[in-house]
Amino acid sequence: MKQLIVAIDGPSGAGKGTVSGAVARSLGYRHIDTGAMFRAVAWKASHDGVALDDDTAVAALATRADLVVEGGVVRIDGHDVTRAIRTAEMDRMVPTVARQPGLRAVLVDRQRAMGRDGGVVMEGRDIGSVVFPDADVKVYLDASEAERARRRLGDQAYAAQGAEQAAVAQAIAARDQADRTRATAPLTLAPGAVYIDTTALGIEQVVAQVIALVKAKL
Repeated sequence: MKQLIVAIDGPSGAGKGTVSGAVARSLGYRHIDTGAMFRAVAWKASHDGVALDDDTAVAALATRADLVVEGGVVRIDGHDVTRAIRTAEMDRMVPTVARQPGLRAVLVDRQRAMGRDGGVVMEGRDIGSVVFPDADVKVYLDASEAERARRRLGDQAYAAQGAEQAAVAQAIAARDQADRTRATAPLTLAPGAVYIDTTALGIEQVVAQVIALVKAKL
């Protein structure tokens, strides 16, 4: 059976991580969270004292980094940053590195190498538009801003930090603006992508819709 490339894009809190993971498990595919790659690089740059807006330095760091994103675990240069990258502070830091063309080029190359043989569910913000514009299945998940903030607060990592909904909603709105207006690979509905508003849907309903799209391609 053909091993497909499934691209799932959308803004923060739309359900990409949960849905992508469930779809990958159902299909027996690998799940790759590309957002975690940017977060890990931002964390490492901050840890090493590299200016987040220095594209050349951050891209060089990403080029030489031993970066692993698999099985729900994120490691960079031996550091397990799985929980460290899921904070409100990181939400504010990531847009600075995510808009840099040099870093994006480095990570896009890595993402294409990871997914080119298929059998992968890759989530992010530019998978269907830039990384794999010819992906077999392209989905764009969305939800209202209020619902996305509520979901983010339900994340154990954020709850443990005592995050407040107003602050989380503000961070999400800022990230949305940064992602949609950046010059390089802005967040957008890719040509051919199926738009799913998840605001009033349960995870199982969204997963079922995506699985149906995949089965239609097999």
